[in-house]
Amino acid sequence: MKETILKELEKMKEELWNISEYIYKNPELGNREFKAVEKLTDFLRNNSFKVEIGIVNKPTAFKASYKSGKEGPNIAFICEYDALPQIGHGCGHNMIGTMGVGAAVALSKVLNCLGGQITVLGTPAEETDGAKVDLVDKGEFDGIDVAMMVHPEGSTYESGSSLAMDAIQFDFTGKASHAASSPEEGINALDAVILTFNGINALRQHVPSDTRIHGIIKEGGVAANIVPDKAIAQFYVRSSTRKKLDLIVEKIKNIAKGAELMTGASLEISNYEISYDNMNTNGILSEAFAENLRYIGVKDILPAKAEYGSADMGNVSKVVPAIHPYIGIGCPNVAGHTKEFAYNTVTENGREALIQGAAAMALTGYDVIIDNKLLKQIKEEFIRVQ
Repeated sequence: MKETILKELEKMKEELWNISEYIYKNPELGNREFKAVEKLTDFLRNNSFKVEIGIVNKPTAFKASYKSGKEGPNIAFICEYDALPQIGHGCGHNMIGTMGVGAAVALSKVLNCLGGQITVLGTPAEETDGAKVDLVDKGEFDGIDVAMMVHPEGSTYESGSSLAMDAIQFDFTGKASHAASSPEEGINALDAVILTFNGINALRQHVPSDTRIHGIIKEGGVAANIVPDKAIAQFYVRSSTRKKLDLIVEKIKNIAKGAELMTGASLEISNYEISYDNMNTNGILSEAFAENLRYIGVKDILPAKAEYGSADMGNVSKVVPAIHPYIGIGCPNVAGHTKEFAYNTVTENGREALIQGAAAMALTGYDVIIDNKLLKQIKEEFIRVQ
């Protein structure tokens, strides 16, 4: 039956290529991906999926389902489709969304014989405020047995980890005065920000090596002869687990509170973007995916790479067994988040990789549905590593 799935995918490959290229040519920023959503959901509807757009109060989030009418696992394929400002699809989300719907439709062609259910979740704004977090928090992954997505990359890698991340903002409010004639009347909010940066720089020696802290001064005053009464600093703080991250973030907040005491400026702390959890790849599900890549002829599969970024797929991995592997598009020396990488998603190599990623996901979904022992092992690992 795996060959039947591959034959179905072969029939639709031209349409999938066209969808990916259309999204590439019409890049849309997060939560504005209306053209991409229309293209992806039209394809699903035309293949008998029931589609709901605008879930979790996000206009470009969607949920599509195909039910066999028989008992069986619920397999989720995740779609992303937001672009980067000025760059376009430099992260290859045109491929991610298309691979997700391609895998779902290919597997649906045999589902009535197998049993079970397919769910496709369209998750906007991965590059900014990660809709998967809201989907997790509002129960959209309830009842799902496994979740998969595939990301394009220069080379093919097994699914690995990502860092937990908090986006912390420090707003300091002081008191303006003339910096030359009456400096003693002022309270310098910018000094508080600079002290916060210096304190964090001192902390760097005493954090785990997988921790990343990087920030900017978003606001620091309006004129050199006015004591700044308002200053804002923003930081991304990342670490390999949520537990470690929470401890580090608490230390960083205490540094800012120290700067508040030293300067007299008042401090307000907030999160300016949604927090992400670290990615827990399900090893057994990942190996099943890799085996299916080998089944379709992909031989050069590299071990999971060291990952220092963060992704909202991490939150998904805390509620359901999940994988986030990478499919190579033949440009190992091209950096992501560039126009060059975006272009490579629609080359012949990119087209071939798109079908490979969709095929491996569909075949892995098939394995999970027909092999109760495999699903049991996947779920046992999921419980064990949480």
